[in-house]
Formats: sequence, C-alpha cells, structure tokens
Amino acid sequence: MKLEQNDLLPLFSNTNIPDIFFTEYLPEANSDFVKVYLYILFLSKYDKDIKVNDLCKKLGLSLKIIQDAIKYWEEQNVLIRKNTGFVFNNLQEIELNHLYKPRVALSAEQIQKSAESQKRAKTLEYINNKFFSGLMPTTWYPDIELWFKKYEFDDEVMIALFEYCFDKSALHRNYIQVVADAWSKNSIKTYNDLELYYEKQEKVNKVANMIIKKLNISRPLSHYEFNYVEKWIIDFNFSFDIIEIALKRTTSKVNPSFDYIDKLLTDWHDRKFTTPEQVQKFLEDMKQKNKDIKQLEKKTGYQKYDQRTYDNLNELYANKKN
Repeated sequence: MKLEQNDLLPLFSNTNIPDIFFTEYLPEANSDFVKVYLYILFLSKYDKDIKVNDLCKKLGLSLKIIQDAIKYWEEQNVLIRKNTGFVFNNLQEIELNHLYKPRVALSAEQIQKSAESQKRAKTLEYINNKFFSGLMPTTWYPDIELWFKKYEFDDEVMIALFEYCFDKSALHRNYIQVVADAWSKNSIKTYNDLELYYEKQEKVNKVANMIIKKLNISRPLSHYEFNYVEKWIIDFNFSFDIIEIALKRTTSKVNPSFDYIDKLLTDWHDRKFTTPEQVQKFLEDMKQKNKDIKQLEKKTGYQKYDQRTYDNLNELYANKKN
C-alpha cells in the first residue's frame, strides 16, 4: 500500500493536521481509527510503500481494525483509493463542499428570512459562544438551520437541545440528531412542550425508583421495564397508589414479573378504573366470586363451572393476595 500527500515536507519536519480534523472528524471517530489516520498521515510525507501487516505490528492493532479504519476514512472521503494505494484528500475542501451542499436544500427565500431574523442570529451566536467558545465550525450553521426547519423547534428548544447534549459530553451531530428525533416524536416544538415533557419524565423516574425500592430490585430497570412504567404513568395516567396494589400482588413470586404487573394494570385500565378504591372493590368482588365458585363446586362436585368471562381472569387473579 502506497501513501501519498500532495505537499511533501522535508524529513524531520512537523506533520500538519488541519484544525477542521479536530472539530469535525475526531469527536465522532473510533479512537483506533484516529490512531491509524494519524500514523498513515505521518508516513505519507515520505512517499513509501507500507504493508497492512506492518501497520498491525507497529500500532498493535488487529488486521480487521486496520482494514475497518481504512474503510471508515474512505467513507468519510478522507482517503481516496488508487491503483497503487491511497491519497489523502484535502479536509478543508471537503468541509467547504459540505458547507454549501446543505444550503442547496434551502430556498433563497428561506436563507434570506433566516439572515434577516435577529432572534435566530442571536440564537446562533449564543450557541457558538456558549458551547463552542466562539469557535463553532461554519458547517454547523446550515445544519442548525435545517434542524429548525425539520423539527420546527423554537429558539429556546434549540438552545435546550445543545445544552442537553453538551451536559452529556456528546456534542456531535449524530447524538444531537438522535435527541432531536426523540423530542420531535414527543411532539416537542415550544419550550412549554419541553417543560411538560421533562415533568412527565421526572414523574416516571420518581415512580420507577419507588418500584425498584418496593420490589427490592438491586439494579436499574431495563429499557423494557422502564417502558412499562412510562405506559402506566403517561398512557394509563395511574397514580403510584394504583400501581402499588399491583406490586403487592407479586409478593408470592420469587422474581416479580413486569409482564404480570402490566397485565393487571392493563385490565384495570380497560375497566376504566381511576382510583385505588375502585381497584380494591373489584379485587374484593373477584375474591368473593372465587370463593362462591369453590363452594358451588364442592357442593355439586362439578369441576367445570361454565363462566367464560371468568376463566381468563381466574388465571390472572387466582391465588393472589389482595
């Protein structure tokens, strides 16, 4: 594999790395891939042939990692494959093209409107100063404009989006996109929407922690278990008092099942119960029915009492404490 670089530097000189690499490529790249990039960039100054196996030994990386790294930088258009090897592309030129390509998707009227909006300009300036120390790469500006257009976030929500990702130490495009998609799916557009979303999440987290304590679970809830809690709180609008009644009915189980708890709560929701009193009355009625049926079976000796509506409930509620 032969490595070339357009501008050859004398031996023992510095290896020049453009700042755009640190702002646009390094944050999202695998650390091993960065390691491979830096070393082959260094070697490219000397216009030498190098074997992939030699790279493995020199960098202490497996053949697969070296191959994946080269493939990754090819996909990023940083490396260009030639018959004899690879040549390094100009990173500044790549980003210059990226800068103008997204703007093609925006009409001239939209761009003008954005430029004329003082509030939008102040928002971009705030994001630049707050999260990039005044050094936000120019490629971020069209991306932010497109996010405004795609998600219809107001300026306060866009700032909150960057604040959230910054606090998570994940201020890169892919993560911002994931969070923005999640907020959009929850119908967040205004800051008031975002506050209501945070309130719901705080309520769910609080109930989740109470469930962990009540069931004596010594680990965080799994993603699927947490989704159950969201369903009970947000979709069913149940208070913890109702949820706790279902939790108590797992006391006879060695490993409490969220699936069983969900079946109970779904049944109560389908019956349009909204208070703990309604649930308790229903459970007492079920207990009495179960008792009456057993007495009838004992008296008549008939073991197949025909009550179709009760059969499914019998499996769900049988031998459980109220």
